[in-house]
Amino acid sequence: MRRHARKAPPLGLALDPAGPDPLHRQIGEQLRRAILERRLAPGTSLPSSRLMADELNCARGTVLTALDQLIAEGYLVARAGSGLWVAANLPDEMLVTPAIEGRPSPASAKPPGLSRRGRTLLLREPPPQAPFADQATAFPLGQPDRHAFPFPLWAKLLDQEWRNPAWEVAGAPHPFGHAGLRSAIAAYLGMARGFGCDPRTVVVTSGVRQSLNVVARIVLDPDEQVWIEEPCFRGTREALAWADVKAVGVPIDAAGFDVEAALSMAPDARLAVVAPSHQFPLGTVLSLQRRLALLSWAERSGGWIVEDDFDGEYRYSGRPLAPLRALDRSDRVAYLGSFSKLLFPALRLSFLVLPQALVPAAEKIMASLPDRASLLGQGALARFIADGHLGIHLRRTRLLYAKRQQALIEAADRHLAGLLEIARDAGGMHLIARPHPDLDPVFNDRDATAAAAALSVSVAPLSECYSDRRKVQGLILGYAGTPDEEIDPAIRKLGDALCMHHRNDIRTSA
Repeated sequence: MRRHARKAPPLGLALDPAGPDPLHRQIGEQLRRAILERRLAPGTSLPSSRLMADELNCARGTVLTALDQLIAEGYLVARAGSGLWVAANLPDEMLVTPAIEGRPSPASAKPPGLSRRGRTLLLREPPPQAPFADQATAFPLGQPDRHAFPFPLWAKLLDQEWRNPAWEVAGAPHPFGHAGLRSAIAAYLGMARGFGCDPRTVVVTSGVRQSLNVVARIVLDPDEQVWIEEPCFRGTREALAWADVKAVGVPIDAAGFDVEAALSMAPDARLAVVAPSHQFPLGTVLSLQRRLALLSWAERSGGWIVEDDFDGEYRYSGRPLAPLRALDRSDRVAYLGSFSKLLFPALRLSFLVLPQALVPAAEKIMASLPDRASLLGQGALARFIADGHLGIHLRRTRLLYAKRQQALIEAADRHLAGLLEIARDAGGMHLIARPHPDLDPVFNDRDATAAAAALSVSVAPLSECYSDRRKVQGLILGYAGTPDEEIDPAIRKLGDALCMHHRNDIRTSA
C-alpha cells in the first residue's frame, strides 16, 4: 500500500541542504531545542528513524547519527521494542523557553550572583560620549595626533622584528617584557628624564592601571590605605580597588600634594600615588619643597611612592621638569610612563621602573598574570627608541601641541565668552574649562557633556575626577588629537550646545 504523504515534516523539523551545518547536526539541534522549549514534553514518543528519514528526504543513517548523539547526551531514551522517548528525568528549571527578541526572562530566574564591587560597577553611570566616527572627534582625552606618528616607519620596524624573531621573544619571553625594549627605555630615561636605572628593574606593562596594581599588591596588604590626589585620574582608583586597598583622596592646592594634610587624614598609609610633573586633571606642578617633603616621608617611614609621569615630556615653557625619581636617594620611588599616550593608543604599552627591592616579588606577580603586555610591538618600539625616532617624534609633537593649545584658547575667546573660562597650561595634552560666574550656579558638567556629545563634540566632566561630594564642575578638553582645522568649529559647536542647554539661565555679556 502506498504511504500517505504528510503535508509537513513530523516534529516541525526542516532541513537546509545548502546550510553551513551538516544535516545530522541540524536534526539534532532542532530536536534538542524542541525538548528544552517543552514542545516535546518529557515522556513523548518519537516517530521511527525510518519514518523521519522518509519525511525529511534524507538518508536514514543521517537521522540515526543525530538520534544517537541525543541519546548519548541524555535527551532521548531508547526502549527495547518501543522506539525512542524523550527523557522523563530532565530538570524542570531547564525546560523553559529562552528569552529572545526583548522577551523577558521567566519570573523564577535568579539575578546573577554579583559581589558588592560588581553591583557598584553596574550602578555607576558612565559619562556621556560623542558618537564614534572615522574622522577625529574634538576633544577626546588621552589621544595623540593620529597623523603625526610615522606609521610607514613603524610597519618597517615591525617587519624587521618579526621576520626572524629571537626565541626569547617568540617563545619564552621574560615576564618583564622584551629585553631590548627594557634597555632602550633605561637609556632613554637617563638621557631625557635625568635619572639612570638598571634595565632589569624596568617592567613593560599593558597600561598604567596594571603598573599601579602591581606595585600596590607588592607593598600593601588588603584594606591598607594609600594616598592619592584629589581630584585624580579615575583609573587610579580603579587600579587600587582591584588591588583591594583603600584609596584616601588628599585635596591638592596650588603647590600640589601636601604630605602634612595627607598625614592628618591617613597617618598609617604606606603608599602615595602622585603625578608631580603635570597633575591630572588640574595640571598642577608639585613644588620642590613638597617633592622633598614627600621623599623625606618615604625615607623616614619606610613608605613608597608611585610617580605617574604620563605626559611629563610635554612642556611648552622651558625643559620638562625633573621627576621625583631623579631626586630619590633611598630607592623608594616607582616610576610610571606610557607610550600609548605619546605614540598611539592601540599600542597599549606602558612601563614601570621599580625600586630594586621590589623586583623579585614583581617577577612572581608578572609571571602569573594572564594579560601581560603584548610582545607584538615591543621589539619595534625598542628600535624606534634606540634609533632616535622617539626623540624626533616628541620634538615634533611638542611644537604641534603647543600650537593647538593656543588655537583652542583663541577659539574659546571667540565662541565661549560668558559660558566657559579656559586658562593656559605650561604643559600637557588637555585644558580645563570652568563655568563663567554667571553660569556657575546652574552648571552641571555631566549635562554639558551630554549636550556636547549630541553635537559630536567629545569633552569629559571634571566632576568625575572627584571621589567625594565636594565635586568641582568643569569640562576637560583634550586638544592634542584634534586636527587644527577642527578646533574652531568644534568650540563653536560646544558654545551652541551650552547655549541651547542653558538658554533660560545664561546671561551672556555684551
